[in-house]
Amino acid sequence: MRILIKNIKKLVQTEDKPKLKVCGKEMSTINSIDNAYLILKDDIIEDFGEMKHLPEIEGNYKCIEAKNKMVFPSFCDSHTHLVYAGSREIEYNDKIKGLSYEEIAKKGGGILNSAKLLNEISENELYEQSLKRINEIISQGTGAVEIKSGYGLSLEGELKMLRVIKRLKETTPLIIKSTFLGAHAVPEKFKGKQSQYVDYVINEILPKANEEKLADYIDVFCDKGFFTIEETDKILNAGTKYGLQAKIHANELDYSGGIQIGVKHNALSVDHLEYVGDEEIKALKDSETMPTILPGAAFFLNMPYSPARKMIDAGLPIAVASDFNPGSSPTGNMKLMMSFASVNYKMTAEEVINAVTINTAYAMGISNITGSIAKGKKANIFITKPIPSIEYMAYAYGSNLIDTIILNGKVIH
Repeated sequence: MRILIKNIKKLVQTEDKPKLKVCGKEMSTINSIDNAYLILKDDIIEDFGEMKHLPEIEGNYKCIEAKNKMVFPSFCDSHTHLVYAGSREIEYNDKIKGLSYEEIAKKGGGILNSAKLLNEISENELYEQSLKRINEIISQGTGAVEIKSGYGLSLEGELKMLRVIKRLKETTPLIIKSTFLGAHAVPEKFKGKQSQYVDYVINEILPKANEEKLADYIDVFCDKGFFTIEETDKILNAGTKYGLQAKIHANELDYSGGIQIGVKHNALSVDHLEYVGDEEIKALKDSETMPTILPGAAFFLNMPYSPARKMIDAGLPIAVASDFNPGSSPTGNMKLMMSFASVNYKMTAEEVINAVTINTAYAMGISNITGSIAKGKKANIFITKPIPSIEYMAYAYGSNLIDTIILNGKVIH
């Protein structure tokens, strides 16, 4: 089955020779075609170009008129925790009253609160709650998402989360990557015995997750008040034995050494990065690790903003993800993340588009199949409503600008 999208005002993020990522000054460039067509065949992109070069299409096909509309590759969201139970709006009120992230955690809130809620509900209930969030992000233009465990903090809880992620992979049209984050926090049961919990993660949870082939990647919250460099090193070494590449929570709360340990382990990405200096930039320059900022979390927690401009000017790539989770970024709206990145991080429209498509795809290990409009890539795209320019996407931060969503070559919405 073919779909022809014709008279496209602007076909955005096109590539004749696909790249795996875009770095530094290259991030300020977006290849686009005005007055374009796009042909999808089954679940892949078959052809695209200017309307004047539209070839004759044989056989039956569906035609979509896109006059005055733009076509973008679907967003890739490379950092989420969207499999969770309940919500944490009471803690949101505590934040408004002035309590810090660490103070709320010490009160038994934060990650430990989510762990308590998650361990109290069934796997089916967790799936149903998570499916609603998946459908929400699909409606907002996301075509690929990474989902972490880390709210179980027990063998049963972590496996429950990972099984739900696997089920979402099997029952939704999204490209989904699963990350094992057993070292997200230290549960109450191991309070004062953090090293024992690290051993529990390595010797009890990780082998079981591997036995069921539930994880694509491994993550550790390497930061002040959470897991140390040494503990992170130990956990990542254990993950390597099972073939799990690292994706690290790093430098959200302080200069933790998380970026350097991530680079040491050839992490696919290091995420958050509110605290980045010259040493961290130097480490990233000599690596294949994708620096990933999470504007929603910094906004929600009123934290310092990552020096994205400095990193780009130093020649680094940047990815922008949502950090969709109940405590510090309760939205997976990637268009909103574009707006945050533009206003708070001074990223241009072109830089932001690269950061939420090809570079986030790289941070998920899938930029060879999605993240841009290229022949042979997944037919994951969205068609906007009539808009004047690409800059309008981030500018109109409160407006729903998506008209049609196509995933795997099928019209979803």
